[in-house]
Amino acid sequence: MKWLKVNKALLLFPALLFFFLIPGLGIILAVLESVVEGESFTFRHYVEIFEHSRFSTSVLFSFTVTSVSTILALVIGLGIVKAFAPLLQDTKHKLLVWIPMLVPHFVWAYLVYLLFNQSGFFSNIVGGAGWIESRSEFPILVQDRDGIGIILTYVWKEVPFVTLMLLPVYGTVSKRYKEVASLLGAGRFKAFWAAEWPFLFPVLIETGAILFAFIFTAFEVPQLLGVTSPQMLAILAYDWFYSGSWSDRPLAFAALVLVGLGIGLFMWFMLYFTNQKRLHITKGIRN
Repeated sequence: MKWLKVNKALLLFPALLFFFLIPGLGIILAVLESVVEGESFTFRHYVEIFEHSRFSTSVLFSFTVTSVSTILALVIGLGIVKAFAPLLQDTKHKLLVWIPMLVPHFVWAYLVYLLFNQSGFFSNIVGGAGWIESRSEFPILVQDRDGIGIILTYVWKEVPFVTLMLLPVYGTVSKRYKEVASLLGAGRFKAFWAAEWPFLFPVLIETGAILFAFIFTAFEVPQLLGVTSPQMLAILAYDWFYSGSWSDRPLAFAALVLVGLGIGLFMWFMLYFTNQKRLHITKGIRN
């Protein structure tokens, strides 16, 4: 029996090796490319990217688009779960949430482009209704400097993910907490805040952290719906990597290493915070 357990663990080793080797090798090579110049080590590239106005503008733009997309997806997803939790517990209704999860982000972005560009579906509808005289009067919602098209795509795509993450919470939270809060004179909002929010908050934080990390470093949606300036960080790194100047390539690696380090620290902090919050809730329930 012991031999079987040991061999089961060994069977996982090739998969784990493959899983960690490729990303690990990529990270090591990226770090080396960012600190090696000729035959010497240097941190000049890390200093240089902060001197680029493109980098600071890209960081601010990426943070804004990511924050707005994440917050909107969390709020809308929470509202859907709060309103339709009993209905979504049924498998056939849950499939309505699962189906959008199967569509790749690039396809979703292209759909947003077809619907919201100045010659797209909604532009033709508004023009046909006589509300605008020409397509140029339709507001620029995709490939715009404010990132509206990118935000629309991520909110539309990630709301089902938020819904599926929050749905199990409503399936496990006892109705007694809300009943007790109501008996003590709490209104709908106070009952939600006292009975449901403590259980929802850690899951919201975890889900928000996942969305933030994914959107902040995403490439395909900003590449299709973004503009040349301002750019998301992944697009800026891509431009530096494939630019005509070899001196820009270390800047791309330095930017990616900094982003990876920042996202890693952010995820560690959020997971630590949510684990502490869960531990506090568990102790409160036991007491």
